[in-house]
Amino acid sequence: MTKTSSSDKKITKKELNSVFWRSFQMEFSWNYERQMNLAYVYAMIPILKKLYKTKEEMSDALKRHLEFFNTTPHIVTLILGINAAMEEENANDENFDSSAIDNIKMSLMGPLAGIGDSFFWGTLRLIATGVGTSLALQGNILGPILFLLIFNIPHVLFRYFATSWGYKLGTGFLKKIQENGLMESLTYGAAIIGLMVVGGMSATMIEINIPIQIGTGENAVTVQSIFDSIVPHILSLGVFGGVFYLLKKEVKPLMIILGLAVVGILGSLVGIF
Repeated sequence: MTKTSSSDKKITKKELNSVFWRSFQMEFSWNYERQMNLAYVYAMIPILKKLYKTKEEMSDALKRHLEFFNTTPHIVTLILGINAAMEEENANDENFDSSAIDNIKMSLMGPLAGIGDSFFWGTLRLIATGVGTSLALQGNILGPILFLLIFNIPHVLFRYFATSWGYKLGTGFLKKIQENGLMESLTYGAAIIGLMVVGGMSATMIEINIPIQIGTGENAVTVQSIFDSIVPHILSLGVFGGVFYLLKKEVKPLMIILGLAVVGILGSLVGIF
């Protein structure tokens, strides 16, 4: 893919900013058939209007971006920026293969979704939840405020700057990352961090106490202390593992929540918890 010379550049900061603001619609018009396609084409319209002046050209461009699309919404502007650069080249070069625009989008949405899901959903959101919940449980109003700030400030900043990064980098850099296998390493590393956070939260946020005593007098010990002497918070880990197992078996989350509530209430009434 040839690079567009500076004299051929038509896209300005104004259009890229419009793409950034429109990218927040990614989950508002989600559909089962093509998922984020409507929001994606909506975000690309300022670029397409700047580049194409005839109805035929505009129609072809809109159809290109109405194809199936789905990725982590927080990193979508990186792909939008890349597509913007490719659309600009398509408008300037009559020999440009327009099918490459959709092909690049399809090839990047999966790997980038792996990174985006692992970092934003699997890591950053859990960190924000841990901090916010800890304060909220103490009745501190900063709990929900910090949750929103910790999660949203990094993701909005990344979304904003990634629009320009994608446009400036084009496709060459990301292609090189994929060819070198770095994309898989980044995804694997982000997944490890996410699992570490989940493990830490399961030990600190899930509280189970079994006060039943074994023995009498000074020699009496609680069932809880026996389990904790084996592995601290092993019961919390067991509950987490049980919920995870049920989710893998495709049990509905609502049923799991109701089941935990029933078990907790009954256990408290009979003195188990």
